[in-house]
Amino acid sequence: MAAISGLIRVMERAARKAGGRLRRDFGEVEHLQVSRKGPADFVSKADIRAERTLYDELLAARPGWGFVMEEAGVIEGDPGMPRWIVDPLDGTSNFLHGIPHFAISIAAQEPRADGKGWGDVVAGVVYQPITDQTFWAEKSRGAWLQDARLRVSARSRLADALVATGVPFFGHGDFAEWSRIFGAVGPEVAGIRRFGAASLDLAYVAQGRFDGFWESGLSEWDTAAGCLLVREAGGFVSDYRGRSEPIHANQVLAANDALHSKLHKLLAGALR
Repeated sequence: MAAISGLIRVMERAARKAGGRLRRDFGEVEHLQVSRKGPADFVSKADIRAERTLYDELLAARPGWGFVMEEAGVIEGDPGMPRWIVDPLDGTSNFLHGIPHFAISIAAQEPRADGKGWGDVVAGVVYQPITDQTFWAEKSRGAWLQDARLRVSARSRLADALVATGVPFFGHGDFAEWSRIFGAVGPEVAGIRRFGAASLDLAYVAQGRFDGFWESGLSEWDTAAGCLLVREAGGFVSDYRGRSEPIHANQVLAANDALHSKLHKLLAGALR
């Protein structure tokens, strides 16, 4: 096992503290389902509380670092220092409906050496509060689940591949584009799954549970840690055109080497 660095320990400690509160809040959701007001407002408050906990913990550990956060937005740090990219509750709809599949995602991104924008994501944690699982990765040090090394699957045939995706929903996403891709991919693979938390989908690709994943219309806090997990587990991450960037949000295609090229061909053909 690789020794856990101080940076990963900071991220995991913050995630576990926020995750404990989310677990307690999740226990209240079932009772709120039958209330007249409904659970949506409660979930929003749970999200904000978790984000505040993460902000306080990470700021105390690394003063001067900036933040990109789902609720609070961009908080500039000291010039030349890294920044945190944080999603306090990925899988909000699952949380809202009492489905125990959601995560906290934290990534650390360094500034580019030339001072023009942001460069590589160097560390990432995806923490599942219900199962108490920590997926983590550091650049050039591999991807891990707790102390077990992660590797993407070795499957090379689309017919054997289980692929995950995200489905557009009310007010979000391009249904026509997704339908064309689904129509191209669906008949070629063993199955398609939609679990509703992109960070965990990418973690499962890194673990080899899923053989591939595609989705568009995400945000950088959804994918920053997950992209690093897949890459450090030996996989490939790109947009639908095959271009590779430190973080993919608007278009994400992740898989092992053999399946990535085959899935990319299907996606490109569907979008011509």
